[in-house]
Amino acid sequence: MLGIAFAMAAPPGGAQSGGAMGAFQAILPLVFMFAIFYFLLIRPQQKKAKEHRTLLDSLKRGDQVVTAGGMHGKVSGIDGDIVNLEIAPGVVIKITKGYVASLKKD
Repeated sequence: MLGIAFAMAAPPGGAQSGGAMGAFQAILPLVFMFAIFYFLLIRPQQKKAKEHRTLLDSLKRGDQVVTAGGMHGKVSGIDGDIVNLEIAPGVVIKITKGYVASLKKD
């Protein structure tokens, strides 16, 4: 029984035997994982959000747009955060500016 206790004991010098190199080796995989998440998930999402903000800021009367719900129409006016969207001749609806998904390609 005494042999098992020695086998399970910490090596001579305790936890400090690895020193700073042991701590660096423990953190290194976490740094690599964060880098992978940043370049595969976070950065592309931030880039897409920036492009969408630019699109919303550049909206003007007469633009053909597609909403997040799939409606196609022409911007007939912008009042702050509200966009008047003409979806048919004489039919104008109001939508929130954030729901404009893209400009319609002609």
